[in-house]
Parts: sequence; C-alpha cells; structure tokens
Amino acid sequence: MSTFAFLGTLEIGFIYGLVALGVYLTFRILDFPDLTVDGSFTLGAAVTATLIVAGVNPYLATLLGTLAAASAGLVTAWLNLRFNILHLLASILTMTALYTINLRVMGKPNVALIMEPTVLTPFEGLGLANMYLKVGFVAVCALIGGLLVAWFLNTQYGLAMRAVGSNKRMAQANGIVVNEKVYVGLALSNGLVGLAGALFAQTNGFADSTMGIGTIVVGLAAVIIGESLFASRSILVIVLSCIVGSLLYRVAVSMALNADFLGFHASDLNLITAVLVALALVFPKLRNEWKAKRAQEDTL
Repeated sequence: MSTFAFLGTLEIGFIYGLVALGVYLTFRILDFPDLTVDGSFTLGAAVTATLIVAGVNPYLATLLGTLAAASAGLVTAWLNLRFNILHLLASILTMTALYTINLRVMGKPNVALIMEPTVLTPFEGLGLANMYLKVGFVAVCALIGGLLVAWFLNTQYGLAMRAVGSNKRMAQANGIVVNEKVYVGLALSNGLVGLAGALFAQTNGFADSTMGIGTIVVGLAAVIIGESLFASRSILVIVLSCIVGSLLYRVAVSMALNADFLGFHASDLNLITAVLVALALVFPKLRNEWKAKRAQEDTL
C-alpha cells in the first residue's frame, strides 16, 4: 500500500470514527437500533455542500449540516415515542424519506466542491501537504468528538441516559424522564454522523445522494471491532476504541483490496465488511472459551 493510499485510509477511518461514536450512542448506550444514519450522513453532507456553494461560510455550513442531521434523529425518536412505531421501522421510514429530502436539498444527484472554500482552507497556508493536512484535521475532529462524548456520558445527564438504555423501567422509577433522554441521544448520534458526512464532503470534494449507503454497517463494524480488542469498563477507553475500530476496519479493507493474491475488487467491499464483522463477533466468544478452558485446566 502506497503512502498516499495509507493516508487516504486514515482520513476515511477518522471520519467514520465519528459515525462509530454516533452508532455507539444509539446501539450501546440507548439500546435503540437506529438506521437513520444512512440518511443523516448524506443529509449532513448535502446541506453543508449546498450552503458552501451558495457562499455560506464553511464552518457555519458544517454546523447547519450537523444540526440538520440531528433533526433527522429527532424525527425518528418522535415516530417511535409519540406513535409507538417500532424503533427499527421508525428509523427505516426516516431513512427512506431522507433520500428524497437529500435530492431536494442538493437539487441534483451530486454537488461538487472542488473549487469551493472548505473548513481546511484557513490552514492551507501552513505549508503542509494537502494529504497530511486532511488527515491531521479529521484526526483532531474525531479525537475531540470522542473526548466530548466520553465527558458527556460521565456527567449526571449522561449517566441518566445510560440508565435509560440499561433499564427503562428502573430509570423511570428513579425519576428520569425517559423520552427526553431518547430524543437527546438520537439527536446527538445523528448529529455526529451528519458532522462526519459534512467533513467527508469537504475533504473529498463532493456530496452525493448515494454516499450514505452502508454507513450503519461501517459504524457497527467499527464499534464491534473496537469492543472486541479493548475489553474495558472505562467509558473513555470504550469511546476511543470506536475510533480505533474504525481505523482498523478501514486499514483491513484497504489491505484486502490491495492484496493482489486475494483477488478482491472494489465491488467486493460488502463481502469484506461482512467477513470482518463476523470475525469481530466470533473473536470475543472464542477468546472467552479459551480463557475458560485455561482456567479449568489450571484448577485440575
């Protein structure tokens, strides 16, 4: 793998690390399977790209793209909590609607940002090569996002949200407003995913209506890989492991696609993803079985 390809892999890995953080909030913290992210990733990119082309400041455009994606999470939560629609179905409905909304926002299937200013523009005078600048910028964004999520989950409000995910009835019995925590959790989750989409559009120079397909699978893969490798009770370690899992996932995919002897092509990405996720799910079980066997042998 060339240096350019490796840096590109790290860039995408850090961007999807934000997606992994969002997926972690819904799937692990709230126990709310949310497929909205496939649409909110594109929504964040679409709103940001459209506003930048219209002459809006890139940082303001990124913020508005993030808020738009967060509002998509609120819609999913509203459908689930107000009308008792199953969480999976509610998120599928929102995701489906977002495909059309994204097309409406952009006015066409894709928007180019090649010649437009981005969040990277103020740093281009530092003398860094563009590929290093991109990796450094998204790495800082992902790490700051991870630290903020870890801090939030350790606050009193965050602990209440974790309690809702662990046991809603017990949380409600202790005076926690369950619905509020679900609304906030889904908004934060999809906001992080929308931010990832906004950064992806600006670092890659385009926003496309189909760019969010498979986002949920990539996010889940990153979370599962991170949890498999870093078994810890510390929220900070778990949250940062999501980012590490995203990086390892992208590196593994790139190595598989660039290994000529394996014979993989770009069209095999879904197969590689399925295999990696399966291995990540199987590894903890095999590790626990091996530890149990060793413990049993030690007692004999």
